[in-house]
Amino acid sequence: MSDLVHTDPEISEAINSELSRQRDDLELIASENYTSLAVLQAMGSPLTNKYAEGLPGRRYYGGCEHVDTVENIARKRARNLFMVEGCDIGVNVQPHAGAQANSAVFLAALEAGDTFLGLDLSHGGHLTHGSPVNSSGKLYRPVHYHLTKDGRIDMDEVRDLAKKESPKLIVCGASAYPRTIDFAAFRAIADEVGALLMADIAHIAGLVATGHHPSPFPHCHFVTTTTHKTLRGPRGGLIMAQRPFMKKVNGAVFPGTQGGPLMHVIAAKAVAFGEASKPEFSAYSEQVIANAAAMADRLTTRGYALVSGGTDNHLMLIDLSDAPLSGKDAEEALGVASITVNKNTVPGERRSPFVTSGVRIGTPAMTTRGMGVAESITVADWICDILDHHQDVNVQSRVREQVHALCRTFPVYPSL
Repeated sequence: MSDLVHTDPEISEAINSELSRQRDDLELIASENYTSLAVLQAMGSPLTNKYAEGLPGRRYYGGCEHVDTVENIARKRARNLFMVEGCDIGVNVQPHAGAQANSAVFLAALEAGDTFLGLDLSHGGHLTHGSPVNSSGKLYRPVHYHLTKDGRIDMDEVRDLAKKESPKLIVCGASAYPRTIDFAAFRAIADEVGALLMADIAHIAGLVATGHHPSPFPHCHFVTTTTHKTLRGPRGGLIMAQRPFMKKVNGAVFPGTQGGPLMHVIAAKAVAFGEASKPEFSAYSEQVIANAAAMADRLTTRGYALVSGGTDNHLMLIDLSDAPLSGKDAEEALGVASITVNKNTVPGERRSPFVTSGVRIGTPAMTTRGMGVAESITVADWICDILDHHQDVNVQSRVREQVHALCRTFPVYPSL
């Protein structure tokens, strides 16, 4: 990036520092991953210069013949990746993020003030599933369901609330739920009360694409996701829907919630969808789950409580509700040791959302580096060592050196 070094050395230095952090530190944030160099190159392409409001073949600008090709490839690859036999789905690859994808579906499916059901944020839901500080909670009427005491979605409560509240839409999906989602059970409840069903699979999209988590189709009318996380693409969003709903979805994206799409990001999405269709990506998804299971087992063996007692997917939540150590304390202590996680609320949260009683841990990024079950167990031991002695600088120093040595053994972006 010699031009950037010359034009803006301050930004160049910040980018290089972040590259060093990604190389040297152990990334365990469940929503983060490393894209391929091909995805990075597509994102840094001249496609960023092109406005392309509208859909391929129906643009509001001239000169879109080449970006039309890119977007059509992205749509076809996404459809092939997620389609199931007997279910005709449409795809919109334009949402800038998962939040915009969710906003567009709400605009397509709801009127202002309409009721919808979503998982409570402190029980693993997402900000866009009806938080009062989000547009989903300000423009519509959210009603939240929760987890049972054993950390599973309370389907009895979902049914009871659906019968009582008569929602127009039911949202299933989560940002911090370590178990398999039963889309068929949600659809049965939706049909019982005449509601539409939307799945937010942002965290599990890569696992769904490879068959390592059940598909939301044909059960859901709408499916949204990000294109990073377990899908290992660029930061962005994606909407899929059963065909009769696509006209409303497309209009809700543009002009409903967005202007011009980011064509360089759509190109990067297309590259990632192509990568996810290959056999090695299926092996990757399988390893992500195996690594998470091994890590969760080790954390439990070392005495740490996990929400739901373990994991079925790529993430787990350490529950520190009964510990003097908070989620914020844990995040900071692990960060000193070059292990990056995020604090997270847990069911029955008694601390502030800025402090929390939980730590969310995920294995997608470490698995991308090539780490396996043995490394996952070792990393779990390091996490426990830090949490057991969170104020001991000697333990932090020792673990930091071990982390750096492990990361050098499994390098990321060695050619940059």
